[in-house]
Amino acid sequence: MKKFKTPQENFWAGNFGNKYLKRNNKTINLRSNENLFNLALNKTKKVNSCIELGAGSGKNLICLKKKYKKILLQAVEINSQSAKQVGKIINENNVFNKSIIEFKTNNNYDLVLVKGVLMHISPKELLKVYNLLFKLSKKYILICDYYNPSPISVVYRSFKNKLFKRDFAGEMLKKFKRLKLIDYGFVYKNDPKYPLDDVSWFLLKK
Repeated sequence: MKKFKTPQENFWAGNFGNKYLKRNNKTINLRSNENLFNLALNKTKKVNSCIELGAGSGKNLICLKKKYKKILLQAVEINSQSAKQVGKIINENNVFNKSIIEFKTNNNYDLVLVKGVLMHISPKELLKVYNLLFKLSKKYILICDYYNPSPISVVYRSFKNKLFKRDFAGEMLKKFKRLKLIDYGFVYKNDPKYPLDDVSWFLLKK
């Protein structure tokens, strides 16, 4: 396996990422995920292309493919097993088995999606990822992640320095003056109809 720059990248590219894929395939809740995207993307217009950074098992792309019948979908995924699975959901030529931190392209997209990923990025590399999100977007950026008003590190499945909570959207709005907050919300693990991991979502527009 290729060695990456940060411990967090190596963590997800390796055995833990492989186990996560198997676990995620068993616990996937597409109906709840579809509800999240219906809420979070309600105020968007003309979304014809999307790239997801950190696509995991591809469950988000399944929902977007159903929501937007003719959308061009691309994905970046660091774990090779996950990237292979995503390639069965969308065209495998549109899946880039790379680290987000290393990813480069001249393309841009109506929607850039990052869900449950920023919290696993090394804080030292976040600025680079924020710049990538902004550069890739023609119109919208959707951030779905754990929120905290100030940066904190949380023990994640007995591992330290693998999960970081903070105000990702707020930091992006402060850095990029061309971005505006269009909508935001929260999904709850105890929702009686659409349970999903406790996640805050933020829709930003250029």
